[in-house]
Amino acid sequence: MKLSARNQLKGKIVEIEKGAVNGIVKIDIGGGNIVSSTISMSAIKELNLEVGKEAYAIIKATSVMVGID
Repeated sequence: MKLSARNQLKGKIVEIEKGAVNGIVKIDIGGGNIVSSTISMSAIKELNLEVGKEAYAIIKATSVMVGID
């Protein structure tokens, strides 16, 4: 698989919160960092996502916000 997105973070699925239409997939990318993504339940099923499996968090964005406390 080749993608134009340059921000591809490989990790392990640590949690899937299932909802009626969407689910939240949490991927541990190392260093104590978890990336969360909300995707459709049909995508979760089609990709056969399960806790413990490896997956990529692929980030394609036109802007990134920065904040401080």
